[in-house]
Amino acid sequence: MTTPQPPYTDPARIADALRGDGYALLRPADVAQLAGCSLAELAALAPSWDRLELDNYLKDGGRYRRRRHSCFVDSGATLTQSPHRAHWQPVEYNALHGGMHRLFVPIEPSTVEQPAWPKLLRALGAVCSQVKGRQTWYVEAHQFRIDTADGIGRPTPEGAHRDGVDFVAVILIGRANIKGGETRVFEANGPKGQRFTMTEPWTLLLLDDASVIHESTPIQPIGADGHRDTLVLTWRAGAFQGDDAATTGA
Repeated sequence: MTTPQPPYTDPARIADALRGDGYALLRPADVAQLAGCSLAELAALAPSWDRLELDNYLKDGGRYRRRRHSCFVDSGATLTQSPHRAHWQPVEYNALHGGMHRLFVPIEPSTVEQPAWPKLLRALGAVCSQVKGRQTWYVEAHQFRIDTADGIGRPTPEGAHRDGVDFVAVILIGRANIKGGETRVFEANGPKGQRFTMTEPWTLLLLDDASVIHESTPIQPIGADGHRDTLVLTWRAGAFQGDDAATTGA
């Protein structure tokens, strides 16, 4: 079965696409233009994916995921890194790993200090504010490497899901010697869906988390050191998950 071509979004209508379709998919050149930097500046972030740490929280017993995680607050005027904290999701949004405080190794300072990092996060935060109004965004950043050392890797072991935030960005950093890893986006309360495979580094999928659910299919090796690297960013108004009255004590 042939995977359809990615349904790229006109960069002039990103906000409209999020409001109407629940997602926007950007080509790498459009991501760089949105962030106000070059593709070379974005690519300068990529070497840090070779230095991620093993995710020891996988309930399926797998050892196929490496990651780092850090948090930021975007006031619209400034982007500030928060003190390091655990990642938490309610079981309603992550039946497999929800309800656990998962403390991952932080993103390296040398990555956060790259010029492209704040440009990218702030530009996407501005898009979120364009859709839902200007406000302070609580941003979580996750670097992921899914490998195939044990024969198969699962980018979303929890299956099709929402993240319990306002917006989610999934950015492909790179993929090597693998097959699979198809991205699937479905209406949360309707029949429509899209499936496609992101193959070019810095392709970006931005999701309205309330409108759609998403997943990526497992990957298998077709050569040595097969892996898929992504940067996942989430934006939530009000507080980080686990900090506000709606989730405290859950």
